[in-house]
Amino acid sequence: MTLKNNLNAFVLGTFIFLAFTSLGYFIGNSAIKFKEYERTVTVKGLSEKEVQADIVLWPIQFTAAGNNLEDIYALIDRNTKKITEFLTTEGVDNAAISRTTPSITDRFAQQYGNQATPEFRYTATQTITVYSHDIESVRRIMGELSILGKQGIVFSRGDYQSTTEYLFTRLNEIKPEMIEEATRKAREVAEKFASDSKSTLGKIRKATQGQFSIAARDKNNPHIKKIRVVSTVEYYLSD
Repeated sequence: MTLKNNLNAFVLGTFIFLAFTSLGYFIGNSAIKFKEYERTVTVKGLSEKEVQADIVLWPIQFTAAGNNLEDIYALIDRNTKKITEFLTTEGVDNAAISRTTPSITDRFAQQYGNQATPEFRYTATQTITVYSHDIESVRRIMGELSILGKQGIVFSRGDYQSTTEYLFTRLNEIKPEMIEEATRKAREVAEKFASDSKSTLGKIRKATQGQFSIAARDKNNPHIKKIRVVSTVEYYLSD
């Protein structure tokens, strides 16, 4: 009876040993494969493109000064008419021209303490804005605005409200090709890395696309925009 029990215990022990050995083998193999698949490389691809702005917002700001409010408004009206006629003569559609209500400042009301009395009590600012898709024509007209300056119109310069804006609104039209280029460049970098490290490039593990940025190419050419996007891609590597 004891011999039989010992034999059964031996057989049972052998099966348990083999079972754990097999399990260990499969777990070991799985761990190796998992580790292999966890070898990755993360790369970035850049796509850049220069485009011409397709909308220009040109604020033409001028000022007037005087001591009689009625005279100030009359001068503003005359100069507004001169500028509008100049623009339409140069080919700007009247529908593309908008005007704001003049901003009038009473400088006497702003005096404090022993400040000197200003020469003119009232100063006025008027803004005429041109909205156009014809960038080149507007830029040409900008260079000719000095003609009106010689006629006594005082234009404001350097104020943020008088800064010309150039916009590019067709980003969605070029997004697909730029994303494709950025992704292709990222893959080229990954392939080079895999080749240098004697590895094989696998599938994409994760990919993210950065924000598109639009900026002036340089300060002298704000109407030419540089568009950039960066794609970040993580690839699997194997031996």
